[in-house]
Amino acid sequence: MKKFIISVVCIVLAFAVLDAAYYRLGLYIDFHPNAEVTTFMTTDEDAIYMTVGGETQAFEIRGVNLGVGLPGEWATDYAIDKETYLRWFDYIKELGANTIRVYTILQDDFYNAFYEYNKDNDDPLYLIHGVWINDYTQNSHYDAYDDEFMQTFIDDCRTVVDILHGNKKLSLGYGTGSGTYNHDVSQWVIGYILGVEWEDVTVLYTDEKYPGRNSYEGKYMYTGEEATPFEAMLAEVGDNIIEYETTRYKQQRLIAFSNWPTTDPFEYPEDVAEYFMKCAEVDVEHIKTTDSFISGQFASYHVYPYYPDYLEYVDDWSVFGITDKSQFLTEDGELNTYRAYLSLLSEYHTMPVVIAEYGVSSSRGMAQVDKNTGRNQGNLSEQEQGEALVECYKDITASGCAGSIAFTWQDEWFKRTWNTMHAVDLENTPYWSDYQTNEQYFGLLSFDPGNEESVCYVDGDISEWADRDKVVDAGDMSVSMKYDEKFIYFLVYKKDFDSETDVLYIPIDTTQKTGSTYCSNYDIKFDRECDFIISIDGKDNSRVQVQERYNVLRAMYYHETNNEDAYVNEVDKDTNVFTNIELILQTSRQLELGFGYNYGDSVSGTADVAETYETGILTYGNANPQSDDFNSLADFIFNGDYIEIKLPWQLLNFSNPSEMMIHDDYYECYGVENIQIDKMYVGIGINETKTQRIMLEPFQLEGWGKNVTYHERLKESYYILQEYWAQTDAEKAAGQ
Repeated sequence: MKKFIISVVCIVLAFAVLDAAYYRLGLYIDFHPNAEVTTFMTTDEDAIYMTVGGETQAFEIRGVNLGVGLPGEWATDYAIDKETYLRWFDYIKELGANTIRVYTILQDDFYNAFYEYNKDNDDPLYLIHGVWINDYTQNSHYDAYDDEFMQTFIDDCRTVVDILHGNKKLSLGYGTGSGTYNHDVSQWVIGYILGVEWEDVTVLYTDEKYPGRNSYEGKYMYTGEEATPFEAMLAEVGDNIIEYETTRYKQQRLIAFSNWPTTDPFEYPEDVAEYFMKCAEVDVEHIKTTDSFISGQFASYHVYPYYPDYLEYVDDWSVFGITDKSQFLTEDGELNTYRAYLSLLSEYHTMPVVIAEYGVSSSRGMAQVDKNTGRNQGNLSEQEQGEALVECYKDITASGCAGSIAFTWQDEWFKRTWNTMHAVDLENTPYWSDYQTNEQYFGLLSFDPGNEESVCYVDGDISEWADRDKVVDAGDMSVSMKYDEKFIYFLVYKKDFDSETDVLYIPIDTTQKTGSTYCSNYDIKFDRECDFIISIDGKDNSRVQVQERYNVLRAMYYHETNNEDAYVNEVDKDTNVFTNIELILQTSRQLELGFGYNYGDSVSGTADVAETYETGILTYGNANPQSDDFNSLADFIFNGDYIEIKLPWQLLNFSNPSEMMIHDDYYECYGVENIQIDKMYVGIGINETKTQRIMLEPFQLEGWGKNVTYHERLKESYYILQEYWAQTDAEKAAGQ
C-alpha cells in the first residue's frame, strides 16, 4: 500500500509539474519542426487581405475597441462576465463592425464568450489583440531595454499567444486577467498591436542612453539603417512574438506597433515642435520583415480630430509635400486638418495604415476644441457624437487607410481626465458617473443610473415627482429635489411663470467654510451663506455660478489663465462676487506664436495663457432618451409653471458623491481637500422680489457607497454609426 501511495503521489506531482511547465511557464517540445506555417492574413502596400475557404479578399478592419470597465468596478477587477460579453458581441455585430480590439490580457470569460459566439457562426467577429505596457513602466526610471520593460513585454507577448491558442493558465496578481484559457480562438485572431501610446520621454531617454544599440537582425524582423534604439527594441519584440507563434503553433498573423501623433515620424517646424513639446519619433518604416514572415505588417495609430492638431499651426504644408490645401476643405469651406493628417500618414507608409483609435466623447465636460470641424473632446450630444464618428470614418477611408477601430464600446465610470482629476476623489471614481469628465463617455453604450430606469428624466413630465420630494415651499414657489449616481435633480415651481420675463434664482449652500449672504451680481440676499446660484433666465441665458472663493478653476489654474498666483491674493471668504464656472482646455496658448487668447491687462507680451470655456451655462432641451427630441446635453426644460433641472455632481464641487464628499476651503488647504456633508441648503427667489431675503431649507444627503445601480442603453451615436455603415455596405454590394 505504501508503494502504491508513493506511486500515486509521484504521478500527481509529475502531472502538476508538467501542467505548470506547459500551461504556466510555456515550455514545450516542437515535435513537428518541419510542419508548414500558415496564415490567413496578408498585406500589400495599401491593403489587408483575408483568406477564408481558399478565397482571398481585401479585408477592411472595421472595429470597436473594447474596454474592461463596469460601473462600480475598477478596470483591474475584470468584472465583465461571459453573458455580458455575448450580449455585447451581438450588439457590436449588429452595429456593422467586423472586429473587436482588446488592449491587454482579459479574464477567461472574454475568450470563452468569444469562442462560443464564433464557433458555429458563419459571420464571426474577428479580434485584434494588444500587448500592454503599464503606465508605471513608461513613467518611471526604466528605459525600454530594462528587463521590467522589454523582457516583460516579450513575456507578455508569449502569454497572449498561448492564451489565444488555448494553452495557458494564469493567476491573479500581475495586473492582468486570470483563469484557465483552454479554448483555441486563434482562427479568428487577425493580428496583434504591440505596445501602447508611447511616452515621448521614454522613447527619447532610450534613444539617448543607447545610441549604439540601433540595429537588430532577426529571422522575421530586422531594422533599417536609420532605425533608432527604441525602434530596434520594437523589432526584437516583434521578431520574438512571430518566432514563438511560428515555432510552437505553426501560425503567423498581422503585426503592428502602437503609435500616436506624439511620436509620429514627421518633423515639424521648430516653433510648432517646441509648442507641443514634440521630442521623439517612432517610425515603423525602419522595421523591416524578411521572407520568412508570410503574414504582414501594418502601421497602427491612435488619431483624434482635436489634439494634437499639429497641422492647424503649420502655415506652409509644402514641407509635407502638400501644395494645395483646398483638397482638404469641408463642404462649409473649413480646413479639415484631420483628413489632411490621415492622408499624410497613409501616403508616408509603405504598409497599410489602420487608425486603431478614433472617436469623440458625449460628456458634458470638455477638454479640447476642434476649431475646424467641431469634433471636440467632449461637450457633444449623443447625436453629435454619432455624426462626428461618421465624419471621422469618412476621413479615414478617404485618406486611403486600410481600417479603423472606433473608441470605444462602453462608457467607463472609473476613468479620469487631466482637466477634472484635480476636482474628484480618484480613489472612488467607479462609484459615480461624472458627466464633467470626458474620458468616461467615449462609448457607444451608456450605463445610466437606476436598475431599469433613472429616478428622473428632465423632459417636462412631472409625474415622477412626489410631495415627499419637496424641499422648499414658499407659497407660489417651491423646489423639489432628488438625486442618483449621475445628477442632482430639481423641480422648480413658480405660479404663473413666464419664461420670457421671469428670472428665477436658486441659491445653494453646501459648505460652511465659505459663502456669502449677498450676491452683488444679481443684487439678491439670502438667510445663509451661499456657495452657488442657479439662474434660470430664459432658454439661452441660464447658468450656474459659484462664489469666487469657491471657484476651483481659480484655485488650481489661476497661473495658467491669468499669470498670477491665486494664493498670493486670495479671495475673501465672504466675497459677494459670484463667477462663471469654467473648465480649462488643453495646453496654454503661446501668444508669441500667434496662437493665443488675451485675457486682459494681466496678460501681455509673450505670456502663455490657457483657454477656458464656460461649463456652468445650462442647455435647454429634453433629456429623456425615449423622446423624439432627445438631447443628452439638456440641463433644464420648461413645462408651464414648472422647470426641471439636472446638474452633474462635479459642477457643485462634489468630489465623491457616493460618500457625499465636497471640496474644502482651497485657501486653507492650499488646493483641493475634501470634507463630508450630510445636507445642503436650497432656496428660491425671483427678480421681482429682490428686496426680500431668500430663505433656504435643508435637503438631506446620504451616499450610496459602493452599491451602484445602472442599466445599459445604446446611445444615439450607436444607431447613427450603424445606419451609415449599413448604407456603406449596401452601396458596396450594389457596386457603387
